Amino acid sequence: MVKLSVIVPFYNVQAYAPDTLRSLRANTREDFEFILVDDCSTDGTAELLRRAQDGIEGVIVRRHARNAGLATARNTGLDAARGEYIAFLDGDDWLAPGHYSRLLAQAEALDCAFVRTDHVQVTGTARTVRRVPHGPRGVVSDPRDAILPAGRTTSVDYAFAWAGLYHRSLLDRGLLRFTDGLRTAEDRPWIWRLHREAESFAVLGTLGHFYRRGVASSLTQIGDERQLDFLRAYDQVLSDTAADRDADILMPKAVRTYCAVISHHMASIGKFEPPVARTLKSRCAAALGRMPRHVLDDVLDSMDTERATVLRRLRRRAAVTEGAAAA
Repeated sequence: MVKLSVIVPFYNVQAYAPDTLRSLRANTREDFEFILVDDCSTDGTAELLRRAQDGIEGVIVRRHARNAGLATARNTGLDAARGEYIAFLDGDDWLAPGHYSRLLAQAEALDCAFVRTDHVQVTGTARTVRRVPHGPRGVVSDPRDAILPAGRTTSVDYAFAWAGLYHRSLLDRGLLRFTDGLRTAEDRPWIWRLHREAESFAVLGTLGHFYRRGVASSLTQIGDERQLDFLRAYDQVLSDTAADRDADILMPKAVRTYCAVISHHMASIGKFEPPVARTLKSRCAAALGRMPRHVLDDVLDSMDTERATVLRRLRRRAAVTEGAAAA
């Protein structure tokens, strides 16, 4: 019986994959499997994975015929997973030896649907501990209760899929799958769905996941149209929240989070290619126009002046565009 399936997408990470693969070797167990998904890499990544299949116990390799993005690569891994528990790892991150065994033991002892963990962020030689924004550690709670309050960073804002362990029952219910084709922010509708629909979770202080920031090939470092997928991701968060039984309670959090992300991208608009920057502005304006007006008004009134001013300008742009189209 497979106790744990670890899903690891790779795309053009030849420089970092050796660290990832070494850390998997230091986490092997006879009842663990590692599903390595090559998302049609064009560098030497595929050869590294081929060697890993021969040299690391429990490794299974799947390869995409065309590049499909992180969300679809994770779904490919989920389709192949046989484990009682599921974990995710990115192809440029790494783990402490024995991390998964420790995490699994705690998850089984707590007997909840999923656990979330703190992690170590690595930027160059600097290392910083990043903690799940949820107070109690090692206490089983209702995930829905961890979504709010709207004006504070909460567990749904800590969206890293790899920072945790998930029981297979969530996969069987369709809660672990990602929206195919999303190339960025793919974990946002995913984490919201988990917190709305899973029955229990706990937060662990276990440190053993090392998250590498500032990778040149990462979409967060590239200013092309793929980054605009955050709009589709957050549109899904809003539509899913609107259909929830507690929509009136949860919508202010969803709108505020979407507004904060729009503000973040507008503040760094200079990194985008000019045509993409223009598209970003128009699509962000349209997104604000789709938000419930009374909720958006309240959110903007509660935000700091700088961000609220940018967002109100964008909203006026949407109104002008709609007026011109109607005329």
